[in-house]
Amino acid sequence: MRQLVLVLLWCSLPAAAAFTQPQLAEFARQSTIKFAVQSNQLAEPMRFNADIVLQNGSNIALPKGEHDWQLYFHLIRRIDTTEQHGLSIEHVQGDLHRIRPTARFNGLAPAQQLTLSFSSAPWMVSYSDFMPRAFIVAANLQPEVFANTDSEDFSHFVLPLQTPAQLQRNFGEADQVAIVDAARRYKHNAAMLNGIANADSHQRIIPKPLQAKFGKRHTTLTADWQLQFSGRLTNEAQFLQQQLQPLGLQLGDSAATSANKTAILSLSVDTTLALGPESYQLSISDHSISIRGTDNAGVFYAIQSLLALAQPEQNAVLLPQADITDQPRASWRGMHYDMARNFHSKAVTLRLIDNMARYKLNKLHLHLTEDEGWRLQIPGLPELTEIGAKRCFDLSEQHCLLTQLGTGPHASGSGNGYYSTADFIEILRYAAARHIEVIPEIDLPGHARAAIVAMRARYNRLMAAGQPEAARQYLLSDPHDSSQYLSVQNYNDNAANVCLASTYAFVDKVLYELQQLYRQAGQTLQVFHMGGDEVAAGAWQGSAACQQLFQQPDNGVAGVADLKPYFVSRVATLTAQRGLALAGWEDGLMYDRQNTFNRSQFANKQVIANAWDNIWEWGVADRAYRLANNGYQVVLSPGTHLYFDHPHEAHPQERGYYWATRFTSIDKVFGFMPDNLYANADTTRSGAAIGDLEKLVGRQLPALQQPDNILGIQGQVWSETIRTAEQLEHMIYPRLLALAERAWHKANWEQHNNSALRKADWQQFANRLGQIELTRLAVAESSFYLPPPGVINTAKGMLANVALPGIAIEYSLDHGASWQQYQVAVLTDTNSVWFRSRKQQQVSRVVVSEKAVTDN
Repeated sequence: MRQLVLVLLWCSLPAAAAFTQPQLAEFARQSTIKFAVQSNQLAEPMRFNADIVLQNGSNIALPKGEHDWQLYFHLIRRIDTTEQHGLSIEHVQGDLHRIRPTARFNGLAPAQQLTLSFSSAPWMVSYSDFMPRAFIVAANLQPEVFANTDSEDFSHFVLPLQTPAQLQRNFGEADQVAIVDAARRYKHNAAMLNGIANADSHQRIIPKPLQAKFGKRHTTLTADWQLQFSGRLTNEAQFLQQQLQPLGLQLGDSAATSANKTAILSLSVDTTLALGPESYQLSISDHSISIRGTDNAGVFYAIQSLLALAQPEQNAVLLPQADITDQPRASWRGMHYDMARNFHSKAVTLRLIDNMARYKLNKLHLHLTEDEGWRLQIPGLPELTEIGAKRCFDLSEQHCLLTQLGTGPHASGSGNGYYSTADFIEILRYAAARHIEVIPEIDLPGHARAAIVAMRARYNRLMAAGQPEAARQYLLSDPHDSSQYLSVQNYNDNAANVCLASTYAFVDKVLYELQQLYRQAGQTLQVFHMGGDEVAAGAWQGSAACQQLFQQPDNGVAGVADLKPYFVSRVATLTAQRGLALAGWEDGLMYDRQNTFNRSQFANKQVIANAWDNIWEWGVADRAYRLANNGYQVVLSPGTHLYFDHPHEAHPQERGYYWATRFTSIDKVFGFMPDNLYANADTTRSGAAIGDLEKLVGRQLPALQQPDNILGIQGQVWSETIRTAEQLEHMIYPRLLALAERAWHKANWEQHNNSALRKADWQQFANRLGQIELTRLAVAESSFYLPPPGVINTAKGMLANVALPGIAIEYSLDHGASWQQYQVAVLTDTNSVWFRSRKQQQVSRVVVSEKAVTDN
């Protein structure tokens, strides 16, 4: 449990007077709301206590008794209705809560404060658990945001998380994950960096090639070279020229068949190569660079390897002479991006595509819809984006979705927006030119609140216009549904009704428009991702439409338990008729924890499952193998290793949820072993070491009998706590590079999980990453996460290090007013020394070293 403190400042009004807009604005400017965790260490496991502290900093008193003002705030943990000091705290929807005065409220005078305590579950141990932009409303006035919460700096509205009771979770057993401090980080860095000086960064491509032999000589690529290619490789040749232009190079074009006496860079497709799809051979010699691919994609990836080896000089590029033979480990090398919860921009999506291509990832899974937003314009259904892509304070939800995730009350708040059809077509073309397939996800039947609300608004509009048949055409909710449920994200109305014919008309309409967008982009939609995950227990039980369905003969639906496979079967039929493969999250394709739906009931040639829920102690981590053995194609997407919305390290200042693991460091991503899923079972969520996995789950685990059904791996980034583009990129990069390493290359240490070989491989990877790849990301204008320094106090002064080579360390003796580069131990009489790491314009969070080393 834990407690949350909310501090509020208010103005002095006669008890019967109404607020004016200026008074409401002044109140929000001068008053403060602050949250404070009291303890996660309660007698009852998985709970916490917290406080909301309201402090009146204005000159107007909150009037006594029941009035029409209400205070709204965002909190990821649900607070059950409670009343204290005459103020009622109530859950509204999702993360939105409100505080309203009752007749028992005694008022709040200027300079006074009160504390509202509450308990919830499971824990809150991170600053990013708290959402910004609390606001006040009164009567018909415009909402006003509390100034102290209108910030991405949590220190303005969250009181410090410092004590063990605040930072350690209670599982019913001790939390064994140590909170990282500067000294512990220093020791970890030192151990990981030991021996790294011998690693060569220039010839270590990421991802690592299958075979690479480097000579001692170098070749200089200049504008005198001729570029030869056949017509089918025009796209790849243009891409290469575009990448060389910023380096001052423009190669001469030459027909592949023409004689040329100058130095030649040739691109060709060679189907006789004894390699699989997307493979290549790259040879660099004195006057010749030869790229041969088994297909266009292979040529493209060889170009990426060439660019990775390039060392820019004045209007030239220096390349090591080499012979490289390379092929991908997996056909599915994916990245999932949730812009549905918080929209970030088309530009950040295009940067993601560029970086995926640079590191040879080939599947972009776009999570386009959620409870909190619909992010793709669909012709003929304008409400989906006019309402579903915008959050604001509208309790009727006829103009926007109810505000969530720290957006606040205004439509200009963070997270709002969508891809227009033109944007999406541009994204599709941009990705295709880089050999990336875009997989669109429309999440149904759960996680569908944005669509449900939008279609209800459409229904109301058309009913008011006297068009009842048109109004019902795409309705996703049953007006006679009395079902009571609560989703994992605390919604009670987010499951589309699977018993309505209009639900399937909606699905087919969206499928049609998606196919049209792909065709306009010159492509063919191949895979439709239906989502299918996390449908709340209790959904549809009170639906009159479902009761009618149960009475119909020969439809295979006898009760609520049959509804989820019924929905998937209907969607499978719709997609199969359109020639599409169907994809879904693993739990959307299963009756229960162990039993998959019968694969034969789905007409699609491929049904693909993202296997994500691998919390070892929950006993469902074998579902990836169960699905593969039962005929489904599987993309490994494990929460414990490949969820990039989890913190980089176990520290309260690190952004992200931590339901699967307390942290996901880049070396943990690097260490994932796709070919032996159970070998990745290192610790439980509490940090307890796992010795015998079968003993932990209490049953035999199935072996993988159909390895060909494992398509590959995919990283995921969910955006509940990610409101800005910079925050997004800090979560994705550089972990995406470690994902690409494992998706493309099988390391020699994987088969026997050899820790010594893994450390040596990691050091080569880390050296390349810190010395070269972070600079390449910076040149591409991508933000990225930098690990903060480790620091220890010694008799010789303060010693600092950082996890990756090639990253500078800076320190400040004046609380950040000025910074100096760290080179030797800092010996000073200053009480507090600040440290941070730097690469290009990116800096890490600050570490403060005093008599005892702590993180700020």
